[in-house]
Parts: sequence; C-alpha cells; structure tokens
Amino acid sequence: MKGFFSNIYLRDRFFWWLGALVVAFATGFWWPPLFFVAQVALLAFMVLVVVDGLILFARNYRFRIRRKLPRVLSLGDSTIVKIDLQNRNNLRLRIGLIDELPYQLQIRDYYQELSLSPEEQIVLDYEIRPLSRGSYSFGDIILFLSTQLGLLERRFTKKAAVELPVYPSIVQMKQFELRAFERTSMPGGLKQMRRIGHSYEFDQIKNYVRGDDYRSINWKATGRRAQLMVNQYEDERAQQVYCIIDKSRVMRMPFDGLTLMDHAINTSLVLSNIALKKHDRAGLLTFSDKLGAVIKADSKAAQLSKILQTLYKESERSTEANYELLYYFSRKLVSGRSLMVLFTNFESMYALDRALPILRRISAFHLLVVVFFENTAVRDFANKAPTTVEGIYQQTVARKFLAEKGAMVQKLKQFGIQAVLTRPEDLSMNTINKYLELKARGLI
Repeated sequence: MKGFFSNIYLRDRFFWWLGALVVAFATGFWWPPLFFVAQVALLAFMVLVVVDGLILFARNYRFRIRRKLPRVLSLGDSTIVKIDLQNRNNLRLRIGLIDELPYQLQIRDYYQELSLSPEEQIVLDYEIRPLSRGSYSFGDIILFLSTQLGLLERRFTKKAAVELPVYPSIVQMKQFELRAFERTSMPGGLKQMRRIGHSYEFDQIKNYVRGDDYRSINWKATGRRAQLMVNQYEDERAQQVYCIIDKSRVMRMPFDGLTLMDHAINTSLVLSNIALKKHDRAGLLTFSDKLGAVIKADSKAAQLSKILQTLYKESERSTEANYELLYYFSRKLVSGRSLMVLFTNFESMYALDRALPILRRISAFHLLVVVFFENTAVRDFANKAPTTVEGIYQQTVARKFLAEKGAMVQKLKQFGIQAVLTRPEDLSMNTINKYLELKARGLI
C-alpha cells in the first residue's frame, strides 16, 4: 500500500481546479446561487479524480524503454545519448520522462513531455559533454503517466542504472591519427613534413619532384627510365618519445571547461598513439612535488592501453613542481637520448628562470620540448578596443603579459630547448606538428 501511494502524483491541473472551487465557495457566501454550483462542481471534480485514478491504476501498462550509450565516454567530447521509448498499450498517454544523469554533468532539470498514441515509438536524444575523468553513474529512467483528464499521474521506474568510465579523449586520438597519416592533404592545421637527410632504412625508388634532395638521385634507375629517379628512405624507427605532464597547481587553470592538465592528458594520448604508429616507442611520466606514474618507453601492442589506463587515474595536485625529480628521472630511468615533451605552464619569467637551469641540464642529454599555454582570456582582452583610461592601463598590462610569454619562447630557444606556446584548444595540433617537424629534421 505504501508503494501504491508513493507512485501517485497530483498534476498542476488538479490544483488549478481545486483553487477555482475554493474561490467559488468563498464567493458563494455573498452570492448563494454560486455556492450550490460550487457544491455540484466539487462533486463532479471528485468523480473525475476517481475516474482518472481508476484509468491509471486499474491496469498494468507496458512500455519498451532502452537507453543507448557508448561503452566509454571521452573527456571533453560531446556524446549523443538516445532513449528509445514505445507505448505498447491501446490507450493514448501523456508521458513525462526524467533521465537520472551523473552528478558530474550538473544537469538537474532534464525533463521531456510527450504524448504517445497506442504502439507509437519515439527516440529522444540529448547531448552530454564530460568535463572530468572518472566513473559516471547513470540512474534509472522515470516515467510519469497521465490521461487526457490530466488530474493525476502515475510513476513508473525503469531500472537502467549503469556506470561508464570517462577516458582521455579517444575521439580526438582517432581524429588526429587519421590526419597525421593523410598523404594527400593535411586538414585541421597539421603540416606535412618532408624528411631532411637520410635515415638508415631504404623504402622505395620514386620519381623526382621539386624539393627532393638531389643527393638521393639514383643514377642507374634514372638511366633506365630516362627521367630523374630518387631513393626514398623511411624515418628512423624505435626512437623513445616521452610525454611528461606537470601535475602541480599551475595546471589546474580551467579553459573551455577542462583544466590545463586535462588538455595535456588528451594530447599525451594523441601523441603516444601517433608515435607508436610511426614505429617509435612511447612512454609517460607525471610529476609534481613527487613522481607520479612512470611508464617506460616501449612499442608493445598493449603500450597504448597501458598509457590510457594510467592517464585515466591521474589528478592535479595543489603543490609546486619539483624539477629536480624530473632531472633524476631523465638520468636514472631513461637510457639513451629521447624526445621528452614536457607539458607545463609558466605564467611569469620568474617562474621560468627558476626551472631553466634544470631544463638546460635535461636538454644536454635529451631532446627536450617544453609546451606551455597562452592565456586566451588575456589575449581576447588585449585585442579589445579600450573605452576608458583605466581600460587603457589594463590593456597595456595584458599586452605586457603576452609579450613576456613570447620572450619565454625566445629564452628557451636561446639555450637550445625546443618550445611550443599554444592555445589550449590548439594543443594537440601544435604538439603533433612539432613532433613531425623534429622527425623530418632528423633530430630524433
């Protein structure tokens, strides 16, 4: 009986009719004929409530409800969730639908109202965009049924609880994989890099095109074909590529709903995948005031999955970065010269100067690329036309801040350290371009 009453709900129309009856009874004290009309209306109202309740609760209703979700969700990528609903009754019903969404999405008002004819089927869809890694719990699907009278409604609960993991962006990884290996064109800003110099692995003989190294001309093949032919070489393989993620407080700054560390995690997965496809060995390190995850560079089949699972579990820390630990890692745990892509952020020249001596020591043994972020909010503010004297001063400070960021890039290059200053939304594209450029130049 308790469960029966817990599934009964009163609709707005019930209260509107009840309010009208109260007004009619109150007015009837001054106009007696209206009091009699109000009594008749109250009796009719009670009958309609009983009839509505009998229609809703005197039979078992059947529905086919199914929520369609992918097996995993991608961090920062939009996903379409579909709900397939069919009215398998011989009565037209008004239905209010609530889907219990994970609390991380902060969607607390998802509600759909619809009217379904007998045997009618409808597919509802909505978009979600996870902004944090972890386990997302979807709850039940709740239906509120009402008839054409619309006085009462009955609640039905479809058990549909499921937990889905939100991994670093697999969608972005696949997109950039296709772009990086596209031979005819490079959409989305990726640059096709021509290899400078030779590696040790011969690939094929091809027709000469402008830009090919004339030292690669194969004179025997040229004589046989009566046109210039050149030897083509493959890039050197099995180079070590480490993605190093700074987990300290400087990476907690949010952009486009994601923290800088989340942007770096997505890009690390993308770069590791492309490096493995290029037959290099991919590795991972995270650090802050202490060493975090360490995955030695390898090219085994399970390496990408291992990196993905490790990135899934990482979280920011509210401490300063300890670059001495990074130097220790580069000397003790990494054998041979490697490409190290460091994702961090320097908001001032002072912060860079503190880390620069250690970065120079690492650069002496490895090819170090420091990737840090441009503050897009400051950039947008600096590009606006000021309207007040105070605005002029603020814009001057903003432009000075941006100029200092550019000076950091020059200072790193002055000491032989590769540097990438990028907007968070362009991080993956610019990092992959730098990797392809370094391979084309034969630096790795």
